[in-house]
Amino acid sequence: WYMHIMNKMIYFILFAVALVFTSCSETSGEQDEFANWKERNDAYFTSIYTKAKQAADNGDSQWKVIRSYSKKDGSIDCNDYIVVEVLAKGAGDVCPLYTDSVKMHYSGSLIPSVTYTEGLKFDASWTGDYNLLTMQPAKGVVSNFVDGFATALMHMKTGDRWRVYMPYTLGYGKSERDNIPAYSTLIFDLTLADVWQARR
Repeated sequence: WYMHIMNKMIYFILFAVALVFTSCSETSGEQDEFANWKERNDAYFTSIYTKAKQAADNGDSQWKVIRSYSKKDGSIDCNDYIVVEVLAKGAGDVCPLYTDSVKMHYSGSLIPSVTYTEGLKFDASWTGDYNLLTMQPAKGVVSNFVDGFATALMHMKTGDRWRVYMPYTLGYGKSERDNIPAYSTLIFDLTLADVWQARR
């Protein structure tokens, strides 16, 4: 009887230890996902900014570096700029103003990480494949978006499709928002579908 009780206790202890280790490993994995997040985001954006600036300076029209409308002209701080990779050029000839309304298609993600090698997608206006024939655009007013997103829209023409990289300073900054950690670089696949004046 004594040995039977001892065996049960040993099994219980081993089970409890296994649970603790499993719990710790899961917690550790979750922590690793966003470990050194600010530093990793700073390094990622600086790298993409440097690549884009060099390409644009060499005449590559696929890349743009655009100063945020909210930052001073002549700033040399890369965090005052968004980086744009042009995926498709539209036929439009008018850029939205700050007070204008727009229709757009967008998909937002974070930088690549341990689990999400293509970046965690945190929001999108479409599901499935990118197909302009089946996707329904989202609507919004330019002034309601974070600085980086608004800056991109104000430089786009109807039909343009851009991949936009914005530093956390032009996104949600030092604050966590829903499933977006603080200090996150935001990456958007963004297409401008239509633009009109807010008063119409």
